[in-house]
Amino acid sequence: MKKLLLLLTFLSLTLFAGVKDLDINTFEKLKKQGVPIIDIRTPQEWRETGIIDGSHTIMFFDPSGRYDLRSFLSRLSKLGIEKDTPFVLVCRSASRTKMLGDFLSDKLGYKKVYELKGGILNWKRQSKPLKPLK
Repeated sequence: MKKLLLLLTFLSLTLFAGVKDLDINTFEKLKKQGVPIIDIRTPQEWRETGIIDGSHTIMFFDPSGRYDLRSFLSRLSKLGIEKDTPFVLVCRSASRTKMLGDFLSDKLGYKKVYELKGGILNWKRQSKPLKPLK
């Protein structure tokens, strides 16, 4: 019985591990509830398209693909984002957020990591508003 319980616990953790995709409607509901939105794109990308109102711009991968995990985690912490805090990652097409979100969830133990499915490109396709980077 103990082995079965242990197996079920393990399976439930692995089924829910990783970043979770959000459709636009669910994303907007979480945004209205005050869930932090973290836009991990580069400053050039923010200037080109604008950002979703209320987003925190914290670049993760630079244009060369390098990153500074310690700095990124420090900035998350300054926003009050801890391992049990829900937050949403946004990038251009959701490929970077998928990679980062899975890492944060699976390797670092963040439990409520979400990503905007399709990224900012999907947001734009739906004619959703963007504001200029200031």
